[in-house]
Amino acid sequence: MTILEPGKVTLETLAAIHRGGLSPRLSPAARAGVDRAADMVAAAAAGTEAVYGVNTGFGKLASVKIAPGDTTALQRNLILSHCCGVGDPLDEAKTRLMMTLKLLSLGRGASGVRWQVIALIEDMLEAGVIPVIPSQGSVGASGDLAPLAHMAAAMIGEGEVVHRGQRQPSGAALAEAGLTPVVLGPKEGLGLINGTQFSTACALVALFDALRLVETCAVTASLSTDAIMGSTAPLLAEIHALRGHAGQIDMAATMRRIMDGSEIRESHREGDSRVQDPYCIRCQPQVAGAALDVLRTAARTLQIEANAVTDNPLVLVDEGRIVSGGNFHAEYTGFAADQIALAVAEIGAISQRRVALMVDPTLSFDLPPFLTPDPGLNSGFMIAEVTTAALMSENKHLANPCVTDSTPTSANQEDHVSMAAHGALRLARMNRNLSVILGVELMCAAQGVEARAPLSTSPALQQVIASLRNTVPTLREDRYLAPDIEAAAQLVRDGAIADVAGARFAL
Repeated sequence: MTILEPGKVTLETLAAIHRGGLSPRLSPAARAGVDRAADMVAAAAAGTEAVYGVNTGFGKLASVKIAPGDTTALQRNLILSHCCGVGDPLDEAKTRLMMTLKLLSLGRGASGVRWQVIALIEDMLEAGVIPVIPSQGSVGASGDLAPLAHMAAAMIGEGEVVHRGQRQPSGAALAEAGLTPVVLGPKEGLGLINGTQFSTACALVALFDALRLVETCAVTASLSTDAIMGSTAPLLAEIHALRGHAGQIDMAATMRRIMDGSEIRESHREGDSRVQDPYCIRCQPQVAGAALDVLRTAARTLQIEANAVTDNPLVLVDEGRIVSGGNFHAEYTGFAADQIALAVAEIGAISQRRVALMVDPTLSFDLPPFLTPDPGLNSGFMIAEVTTAALMSENKHLANPCVTDSTPTSANQEDHVSMAAHGALRLARMNRNLSVILGVELMCAAQGVEARAPLSTSPALQQVIASLRNTVPTLREDRYLAPDIEAAAQLVRDGAIADVAGARFAL
């Protein structure tokens, strides 16, 4: 069990919950604030003054006053009417993270829900009763309404969940797990579906995955540099200190360490007719380091958002007020997702150019054409390079910003939206594309380094090649390459290549 203190949860903890399937619970210390806010909402519901979301309709219907006896039906109707999501379901790990983020938001004591609502989310996570969340339907304001409505529906015994590996009706799964559906009180439905937790969960997972890919690109770039017998002079610490960007400094330092001890590098320090390497070799720290810093910027935003209260209205207990605001607007998450997209696209762009460099005999410094020992009869990595070009181009297209694509909804009441949801969702596809690009670079660079025998690469990179060769053998003659490409990409996605080389960056 992982105990969370609302407002103070780190990205490391959230990554562990996502990857490790941990069952989070809020610190018991959060209960007092939650109870105070819930008491305020209960008092407002019993009163005569109109309070949005407590005893009124929603959105454009906010001016419609709801009788005290209808507040329970109001919340149930809200959930059911907003279950309009479509598309493939979110995977269980992301859904668990989304539920965790909702716990953190509700636990701040500004949403007005009762503790039993929070406890049910905790119990569902522990019992593995995971709502089926359609991935499409949110425009990122007022929060992720449709996806979160599907989560809330599961809590009231409606909709579907996955339990013990089976997709089934929520009511049956809750009963099987010994849990009781909640009957929502005033504002509780609104508290559950207002918020940015769907978009933020998807963006966080993409951030965690993109960091692994940046770490791996430090390894593949180092291996490619040795494969084409490139210079390590551009990695000198003094160069990067003069510019001063942390990501660039970190990337260069990691590459220097990984390449230390390479016989290939030492063999051409003298007498090399080349003056400078192409930018894809020489400027790796500047490009991938900049991408690392962009990810760090996005990480700061997403850590704040993960701990934020993002529903509406908010219960300001110390002031004794329930106030409508706009914290549900997911612009921050949308911007962070667009930043991650740009970083992922650029890492892929420079990696792809290194692949193109290695397969081109006019540029690769005497490597065989397309890295095959018998060119002509064999095509080697010719079409693998084309695949990387296709994926690089696709990622460039997907990197176009989403936050600029607002459109009015809900009869113009919600007239500017963030589009954070699909901005974050598209990152999973982009990361998968990048893993393939890096996987192909890994295969080509390993093949290139092996062609330099009897000279050897650095000890760290020798271990990287050995790790690859456990699943992907050297390409001696043409064979069916698709499984090899996927195997290399999986090593990249799992972080295995970065782990072997000890490539690690902090967000």
